Amino acid sequence: MTLKERWYSFMHNEKLKKEFNEIIFGTDTVEGKLFDVLLIAGIFISVFIVIVDSIEGINHGFHVLFVYLEWFFTIFFTCEYLMRLYCSEKASSYIFSVFGIIDLLSILPTYLSLIEDSAHVLMVIRVFRIIRVFRIFRMFEFMREGQILLNAIRFSSQKLVIFFSLVILSVVTLGSLMYIVEGAEPDTKFENIPVSIYWAVVTMTTVGYGDITPVTVLGKLISGVVMLLGYTVIAVPTGVVSSSMVKEMKNKYSPICPYCGKHNVATDSKYCIYCGRPLSPEELEILQKKKEREMNGYDEDDDLNVDEVNNA
Repeated sequence: MTLKERWYSFMHNEKLKKEFNEIIFGTDTVEGKLFDVLLIAGIFISVFIVIVDSIEGINHGFHVLFVYLEWFFTIFFTCEYLMRLYCSEKASSYIFSVFGIIDLLSILPTYLSLIEDSAHVLMVIRVFRIIRVFRIFRMFEFMREGQILLNAIRFSSQKLVIFFSLVILSVVTLGSLMYIVEGAEPDTKFENIPVSIYWAVVTMTTVGYGDITPVTVLGKLISGVVMLLGYTVIAVPTGVVSSSMVKEMKNKYSPICPYCGKHNVATDSKYCIYCGRPLSPEELEILQKKKEREMNGYDEDDDLNVDEVNNA
């Protein structure tokens, strides 16, 4: 068999691809879990090397060793990336997925360092690959709660955009006002409007570096107002997202009426609070079981369906 024929046989060996896929992408087997543990250990070590290499005193003594280790991990991650392409059911789906993009970005900096020496520091991007740890420990419930948070932020996005638009208008206005009030003072640090806007941002976010401070009475009065407004920058978006999260939690964990399909049906009530349809004891029992199963982390496909309720 020629080299070309062997390569063709390797690239089209579906059985081998399936075995590699179970190890590289799966966590149900011992080999798959071991692979992910070794991968994450490699990520931690490679990121640690990049961080330590940036310390000048250590860099001088171990620079050559760090270079060899950096290339070792880069070649390892490159082989892993190519293996993922090889055993993926559809290579393009992996390439343009979130993990695929992160995997590619994690190996590019070392190769780019051949052109630009400082590019190797971008290897810290590899730390994002540690997200794979969720697949090892099967933290589905944690991911489910994370999904609730993302949904809450998405549902609150319009309110948040409007609020932050008002914040931007406020800092621009207050910065311009402070430039008018403080700009004419001798040795003022409010040299121009952009600098004054920077001061407004730092003050409103309650960071308060202290590098720019007003000297006039009116300027100090405006500063006090900006500081008080700063609390709303934290309180308002927190309240908006929290409200959406409470609503999302209710929608997720409250049972569904088998007639109108709406959430927040009280399991101790004989009637649906929305459509008013009477609920039999059997239906209430099924709704209660459904709620308990959802709160215990069962998937929706495992829950009792509407047909079971109607046939009760």
